Amino acid sequence: MTGADKRPRIAFLGTGAQGASIGADFALAGLDVTFIEQWPEHVEAIRRDGITVNLPSRTINVRVPALHLCQVAEIKEPFDLIFLVVKAYDTKWACQLIKPCLAPDGLVIGLQNGMTHEEIADVVGRHRTVGAVIEIASNMFVPGITNRQNDHDTSWFALGALDPVNQDRVEHVAELLRHSGRVEVLDDIHSAKWMKLVVNAAELIPSAIVDLPLADAARHPGMLEVMREAGYEAMQAALADGAQIIPIIGMSAVTTNHPERYVDQIFEEVLKTFSQADTLTTSLQDWRKGRRAEVQEVNGLVVDILARHGRKAPVNERVVQVALDIEKGVLLAQPDNSGLLIRTEQAVPA
Repeated sequence: MTGADKRPRIAFLGTGAQGASIGADFALAGLDVTFIEQWPEHVEAIRRDGITVNLPSRTINVRVPALHLCQVAEIKEPFDLIFLVVKAYDTKWACQLIKPCLAPDGLVIGLQNGMTHEEIADVVGRHRTVGAVIEIASNMFVPGITNRQNDHDTSWFALGALDPVNQDRVEHVAELLRHSGRVEVLDDIHSAKWMKLVVNAAELIPSAIVDLPLADAARHPGMLEVMREAGYEAMQAALADGAQIIPIIGMSAVTTNHPERYVDQIFEEVLKTFSQADTLTTSLQDWRKGRRAEVQEVNGLVVDILARHGRKAPVNERVVQVALDIEKGVLLAQPDNSGLLIRTEQAVPA
C-alpha cells in the first residue's frame, strides 16, 4: 500500500473454517476481498450461494469473489495484503504460488499455527512479512458453510512486523482485522507465536489422538497431566529458542515467570474462553476428513528444537510417534490411546 488512506486489495489464501469466517467479516465491512481456495467444491459453493458463517448466536452470509488455485495465474492486479490461512505444512508452496500476485510494497500476514513467519519471510522477504497469532475455534465440513464458535468478543489476534520499519503499517492491518475480533500489535511476535505453539502442543494432537473434543480430552483420566507435560516441554523449547514468556490471547500481564505455571494458566484460559463442550481441535478435524495434521510443525518442532540444544522432549516425541502411526493407519484415534501417552508422561522425572 502506498498510503494509509488507500483502499487495499486483499486476498485470503486458504478459506477453510478460519479463513472463510474472517474473510466474511472483511467482506461485510465493505473491504475489497478475494478468496483463493484449493477445495473446488468450496469455491463453487461460495460462487453459487456466498459464504455462510454460523456463529453462536447469529448467522451471516455474504457474497465474495472466489478463485480456484489454478486461477492465480490469471490475476492481473496485485494484492496489497494477503492473509495466509493454510496449514503450516503448506506455507512454503503457498507463498511461492502467490508471490507474483503480491504488490512490491504488499504484506503477507500468516494467520497460522506453528512458526510459519520465518518460512513466509524466506519466500517474500522479511520486509513483506507480518507474523500473526490467532485464537478462534471453528469447523467446516460442508462446502460454503463454516461454523465459528467464537464471535468477535472472544476472537483474538496478535500481529507483529518481522522488519521493525513496518510496525506502523501493521497498525493499519490491525484496524482491518478488528472487523473480526480483538487485535493486539506486538513488538515481539516471535515470542507470541512460541507461546501459542506451547498451548497448541498441549492440546491439538494429544486430544486428537484420543479422538475427543478438547474439553473431554482434558477430563479423560491421566490426559490433563500428559497435555500439561507436552506444554512444559514446548515452553522449554521456546525459551531455548530465545522466546520470552509474554501474555497472549488477551490474558492480563504475566504474573509469574515460572514456565510451568504459565503453561497451566494459558491452557486453562483456552479451555475457559476459547472452546466449547463440543470443540474439536483442528488436528482432529483434519483426521476426520482423512487429511494429515500439523504434527511435525507443532509437537515435532518441540522435539527438534530441544534436540539442537542436547535435550529431550519425551512426551512430545511420543505424541509424534503415535500421531504418525494414526496417519499411517497403524492405529485408530480412540480414547484407549491415552495409555500410550500416560506411560511416557509418568516416566518423566518430577
